[in-house]
Amino acid sequence: MSAVDKVDVAAGHGVDVALPGDTAVEPEIRARGYWELVWTRFKRDRMALAGLGFIGFLLVAAWGLAPLFASILGHGPNDIFANGVNQSTLIPVGPWTHINTAPYPGATPPPGQHYGSALLVLGGDSQLGRDLFLRLLYGARTSLEVAFLATAGSVSIGLVMGTCAGYFRGWVDTVISRLTEMVMVFPFLLFIIALRVVAGQQLNAITFGGLLPRGVFTLAFIFSMFGWFFPARIFRGIVLSLREKEFVEAARMTGATDMRIMRSHLLPHLVAPLTVYSTLIVAQNIINEAGLSFLGLGIEQPTPSWGNVLAAAPEFYTTQPWLMVWPGLCILLTTLAFNLFGDGLRDAFDPRARI
Repeated sequence: MSAVDKVDVAAGHGVDVALPGDTAVEPEIRARGYWELVWTRFKRDRMALAGLGFIGFLLVAAWGLAPLFASILGHGPNDIFANGVNQSTLIPVGPWTHINTAPYPGATPPPGQHYGSALLVLGGDSQLGRDLFLRLLYGARTSLEVAFLATAGSVSIGLVMGTCAGYFRGWVDTVISRLTEMVMVFPFLLFIIALRVVAGQQLNAITFGGLLPRGVFTLAFIFSMFGWFFPARIFRGIVLSLREKEFVEAARMTGATDMRIMRSHLLPHLVAPLTVYSTLIVAQNIINEAGLSFLGLGIEQPTPSWGNVLAAAPEFYTTQPWLMVWPGLCILLTTLAFNLFGDGLRDAFDPRARI
């Protein structure tokens, strides 16, 4: 069989034949960076993506849709409506109720004027007849501000304490470890009650020129002071193992200072646990804020938060159960979303995960 016949037979069987003069084209292989690999692993987790989507929606609703709906409805979250309460039973009106904006029931407008009407989308929030829908939207802003600020404060303090304890060891580690144990066993609730009595109003007045609602700084400060011990122990353990690695020894041999080693060589290795822990602790701080506000120790009226909105529900749980359902559902879905997001990040940062 000739060479031409062999080529024809091979082509008929679907076999690629390299003819003289042909050059094989190597496929282009592109190296993927660390963050690209993290995103590739993360986007495979649909539950984590759903949690991230809900978090994004919540942020848009709290800071974008809340003032928009307040403008459309024509009233704010703190506006009190006398007709937002059933006058015979003193029970807040139900969802999607149009009410008269008269200052008191049965009021007659001045000659030539008339009272307007207001729509309460989810009904009244309590015996004050405020708009529950707007209070939930603005309450999301308050609760998230407390959670984000408290998380930033506690993680920052824990990062500094844990890194110093793990790197320097010796008496520094001993002092920080004993301080950590003291914070762990300190009566958290009793401290909040004492602080509220002694300096509660002064701390609540710190709003940074109206940037934060009253009470947000107080809770963020308290949560930061009593929430740093857990991340400190996590970062201490990681740094204890990292300081014995070859790259740290090489940095010491080149004359790098301790501060430079911690900043340039150790801190990058703490980004993954720091990010994962931060997303998980946000959910815990939201629950803490809701619990303290429910007990009357957190955000004070009339500033809305999910905790103090929920505090009015037990009075009407038999007649208007939706007063408990809506804020409870907001807290549940938000904490679930942050936990799913944090779990997805934890798996995405794991280098052993398969792409």
